[in-house]
Amino acid sequence: MNVDDENMPKEEFLDYLKYERNYSPCTIQAYSKDLDQFESYVRACHEGDFNLRLIDADVIRGWLAMLMDEGLSPVSVNRKLSSLKSFFKFQLKRSEIQVDPTRFVVGPKQAKPLPCFVRDEDMENVLDGDGFDEDFTGIRDRLVLEMLYDTGMRRSELIGIRDKDVDYGAKVIRVIGKRNKERLIPFASGLENLMRAYMAIRNREVGDESGWLFVRENGKQLSTGIVYRIVKDHLSSIPMLPKCSPHVLRHSFATSMLNNGAELNAVKELLGHSSLASTSVYTHTTFEELKKVYHAHPRAKKEGGYYGN
Repeated sequence: MNVDDENMPKEEFLDYLKYERNYSPCTIQAYSKDLDQFESYVRACHEGDFNLRLIDADVIRGWLAMLMDEGLSPVSVNRKLSSLKSFFKFQLKRSEIQVDPTRFVVGPKQAKPLPCFVRDEDMENVLDGDGFDEDFTGIRDRLVLEMLYDTGMRRSELIGIRDKDVDYGAKVIRVIGKRNKERLIPFASGLENLMRAYMAIRNREVGDESGWLFVRENGKQLSTGIVYRIVKDHLSSIPMLPKCSPHVLRHSFATSMLNNGAELNAVKELLGHSSLASTSVYTHTTFEELKKVYHAHPRAKKEGGYYGN
């Protein structure tokens, strides 16, 4: 493909992200939006013209400066710069450009906030309290929170679980993580009892035709939006908790595991992190020597959980 002066050649790059890198549609959409914004900036600065080969580091730095002036956070600006770096690296490999204009461009410095997490005793009060009804949605919602906190899985991984992915004999759940990477997550007796209680009322009142583990009252797959609402509604009862999102429960799982003696590399595998650096951020609350793996988690020590009596 020859790069012309009319359009930013992004479609083949987006196809590369989709088919070769296995990026999610949401991630690809974010890349596309970033590239569109950059193209608009370049055209505005060059009387409507766009030529890929004429873009240099100064043009890119000017765009970043404009984004900062508009009030974007350093995190957002660096994410957009990362999109540009990937795009120009792709074009360089295809020999569409001779020099990567982003190679010496550095984004704004950003503080690395510590992950927000729920204290063990607060989470115990939520999970074992009386804030859940005993009907289908109540038991389902309790299981949603319990599973996120007990396993550390992502919201997208949770809604993607099918009935066949749960192996009660081996006590593991198969999930598909980022970039379609599969992993097995162990679970303890308390979570098993709650899953069985949920499936019994689900099969009786809603049915199991869809094959999805988590469903709505109409039998359709649970959405990420509903999961967010469930978590937010129940975590909002915890005083002084700055965030009430599903990812807070993932942070809480990791922090609790490390505080109770789990090995850092084992937590990395359970979370599905590609590098240890991503997991190391949770060591800020680690008080004891890292020794154990999954059964260091306090919920794993409960024999019956809420439905095990």
